[in-house]
Amino acid sequence: MLRFFLLFLSIQLSLFGLNMLNWVQQHIVLPWTALLAKICSELVVWFDDTATAQGKVLWNSATGFGVSIEAGCNGIEACIVLFAAIIAFPSSWRHKIVGFFVGFLAIQALNVVRVISLFYLGQWNMAVFNFAHEFLWQALIMLDVLIVWLLWVRAGSKERAANEPPPPDEPPAPPVVSTAPRMGHGEGTVSHSLDLSPHARPRPSV
Repeated sequence: MLRFFLLFLSIQLSLFGLNMLNWVQQHIVLPWTALLAKICSELVVWFDDTATAQGKVLWNSATGFGVSIEAGCNGIEACIVLFAAIIAFPSSWRHKIVGFFVGFLAIQALNVVRVISLFYLGQWNMAVFNFAHEFLWQALIMLDVLIVWLLWVRAGSKERAANEPPPPDEPPAPPVVSTAPRMGHGEGTVSHSLDLSPHARPRPSV
């Protein structure tokens, strides 16, 4: 457990450091954030044609209200925490890659719901928006990370149990051999008789 914890912290710090690099921000983080805003607007337009996306901003063209998807709101930090936990936990790389893919989809799917809900909460009540943005959704996203990781660990345990060879059959118990000595023919019998009848005391002769 200590090894897992130390690896988890080390990998997490390394990934967060990479995430802060300017090249990563320009070529990975910002394009993904813009794509996330576009995905949200494409979903919202199904029932609200006033929603549109411009860069990393999802905004309402009628009211002028918009939400900007900044660092911490694009799901990348949550994915870093999950990926660090997956890498640190002992498992096959095949299972780790499956965890990366499924975990990324699970986190980003919930994050899309988060962005859209905040987009409408902000138009309704800013106090509720601030509470949901700063506390509620932060907790829900991290809870999502924890649940995904626990399900991934459980799936890995089942996979290892299924791949383990069955235990060998126990060999039959050896026959019990008697150690009592056998008596040969005629052994154990009295070879001569012993007269135990009382004898009369001899009388002295006169």
